[in-house]
Amino acid sequence: MERIFKRSNYRKKRFFDLFFSALLIIVFSPVILFAWIIASIETKSNGFYFQERVGKNGKLFFVFKIKTMFDSKTDNNNVTTSDNPRITFLGKYFRRFKVDELPQLFNVLIGHMSFVGPRPDVKGFADKLTGEDALILKLRPGITGLSSLKYKNEEYILSNVNNPIEYNRKVIYPEKIKLELQYIKNWSLVNDVKLILFTVIGVLNSKKN
Repeated sequence: MERIFKRSNYRKKRFFDLFFSALLIIVFSPVILFAWIIASIETKSNGFYFQERVGKNGKLFFVFKIKTMFDSKTDNNNVTTSDNPRITFLGKYFRRFKVDELPQLFNVLIGHMSFVGPRPDVKGFADKLTGEDALILKLRPGITGLSSLKYKNEEYILSNVNNPIEYNRKVIYPEKIKLELQYIKNWSLVNDVKLILFTVIGVLNSKKN
C-alpha cells in the first residue's frame, strides 16, 4: 500500500492528468459551451454550478459542473434522486450521459482533481473519516473511480428506497469507502486507464433503469 505514496507515482499520475485534461478541454470545449448555454436558458441563471467539496488532505475546493437543477433556497439536501422535481428537462440527460461533469476537466487541469480517484464529497462525509478510511484523502478526488462505476445509477437506486438520505449514509457511502480503499491499495497507471475506459463504455451504453 505504501508504494502509492511514492513521489514517482504522484508525478506519473499528475503528468497523465495534465496532458489529457488539456487535450480533452480542447476537444470538448464546444460541448461544454453548448451545455452551458442550454443550462443557462433552462435555469434562467448561470449555467455553471460551483459547489464546495473536500479534496486532497481535506482541503476544500469548488467543483465545476453544468447546472442541471433549478435553484432552491429551501432544499439543501446533498442527496439527489432521479425523480427530483428540480432537475431540468435536458438536465436529466446531461446527468445520465455525464455531460454535466465535463467542466471538471478544468478541476483536473488546475490540480484540484484527478481523472481517477475517490469522488469528491461535500463537508460532513470525507472530512469526518478517521483511521484507515482517511487514506482516501491522500489522493486528489477523481472524476471517476471504482465507486463511481459501481454506483453510476446511484440516483435511481436512491429513488427506490424509503429514506434516500439514510440509505446513502448507512449503505452506499460505507461501501464507497471500501471501494476507494481497494483502489488505493491496488493503484497503478494501467488500472487508471482501465477505469477510464470502463467509464467511457458505461456512459456510451447508459440506459435508465
